[in-house]
Amino acid sequence: MTDIINEICSTEVTVLNSLFKILLSLLLGTLIGLERRQHGQTAGMRTFALISMGATLAMIISYYIPQEFNLGKAGDPGRVAAQVISGIGFLGAGAIIHMKGDVRGLTTAAGIWITACVGLAVGCGMFLIASVATILIIVVLLLVSKLEYFFFRGTQAKIVRVKVHSIITDLDPYREAFRKNNVDITSEYLRYDYDSSITIINYIVRSVYGADFVKVFADIHSLGDVASITLSNEVNN
Repeated sequence: MTDIINEICSTEVTVLNSLFKILLSLLLGTLIGLERRQHGQTAGMRTFALISMGATLAMIISYYIPQEFNLGKAGDPGRVAAQVISGIGFLGAGAIIHMKGDVRGLTTAAGIWITACVGLAVGCGMFLIASVATILIIVVLLLVSKLEYFFFRGTQAKIVRVKVHSIITDLDPYREAFRKNNVDITSEYLRYDYDSSITIINYIVRSVYGADFVKVFADIHSLGDVASITLSNEVNN
């Protein structure tokens, strides 16, 4: 057993320690991806597991090449790690969705980046550090959101989209519907479709927690020609 542990912890690349590293990175990446999947993110367990394993495999290869070809100091394992860190940014960028006034997926993108770092740590043999980092990542993802809610529970950010079957030139009645229900408009985006005679108004609003948006919608609908009103959270994680 001691020989197995020593081989696993050895800096020399062997079949045993490589398999252990890959399996450990699979486990750690899956744990992080599980939390993201529970929050309804597209990048879930499979994505994070593959990212973690890929970074670990890249680190193993970076150690293996100088060892196998006797490069000595000429071989720099840091080169492969640097490419992983920079290259993972493209995958992270793909997880970010930008809409008018709203950015979604930033936390998932950050999770992708740090999961790659965890995989590199496993590949370097930093098993304890990688495991602790994974625990801390999950703590941040699960608990910090609750702390944010505790400290900022007085307001909620929402996106309201109003579609009207006419060209609206006076927006004051719509703004008044929000104001009289204690909902503050922080941003307003307007789009006209003159061919179809349609106006689409996107509002980013902040309100006291528990505000009655049904009443807001009823007031807006009473203005006439309103085809649809949608409400969504300002999701950035």
